[in-house]
Amino acid sequence: MIHRHLGKVVAGAAVAVTAAAVIIGVTLPGSASGDEGPGGGGPQGSAAEQGQAAPRPGVVESAPEQGKKGTGRDPLTDDEMKRAQSLALSRDFRAGSENVKGKKGPEHLSTDLAELGPEEVGAAAPPRRADVTYYDYKDNTYVTKTVDLGTGKVEHTDTQRGVQPPPARGEAVEAARVLINDKLGAGLKKDFKDATGRELTGPGQLTVTGFVYRAGVDNAGPAAVKDCGEHRCVRLFTRVVNGPWIDTRQLVIDLSDHSVARLG
Repeated sequence: MIHRHLGKVVAGAAVAVTAAAVIIGVTLPGSASGDEGPGGGGPQGSAAEQGQAAPRPGVVESAPEQGKKGTGRDPLTDDEMKRAQSLALSRDFRAGSENVKGKKGPEHLSTDLAELGPEEVGAAAPPRRADVTYYDYKDNTYVTKTVDLGTGKVEHTDTQRGVQPPPARGEAVEAARVLINDKLGAGLKKDFKDATGRELTGPGQLTVTGFVYRAGVDNAGPAAVKDCGEHRCVRLFTRVVNGPWIDTRQLVIDLSDHSVARLG
């Protein structure tokens, strides 16, 4: 873990890697083993001299073409994912929800093959359903829509409050954008310039990973983060692209109201 506070570039995360040494046996040609000429042969001779076929070079094969539909418990195909998301995102749902940028439509989080019911386990042709999950920033709800890919119907919609799944990549990128534009992002921008000699102007210059912050669960925190848990709040692991880490873990970005607070 990183133990330095914002304002100091973390100089290189040291990762210890232990490699196993592999000893490769090399067959010596006749001249090197003391046997001269093509007739040297013997156990030390080359593969050709011993009548063995030379090893053929390896061939990288293309992945098999993916079909439009999976069967049984196969993972969802790309086409099935697109179909599930299209079916789940109805016109009314889109019009009445908001994504992390405040635009129409909920923030898509994931699309996965749904679990079977107890009576469906072991069936010869189990139904293929998808669970499509969203975060609706309009009312801070976590929404799961279960879609039957065979019938094309949304079978079930589950809406929960106070549930905070891990943030999607788009949310982490938006959190970095909010931080860069906030006054509490001044330290991040200074550290970036110290490390690169360039100005930090957008999240594309960083590699970021987000993780959820919930007040009272992860840290009591100041009053400014009391709504985190009901609001969508994240902390970031932040790194210069192809460069050093910058510690921003003490900063909490509230994506529900686009504000930033400092812990401690």
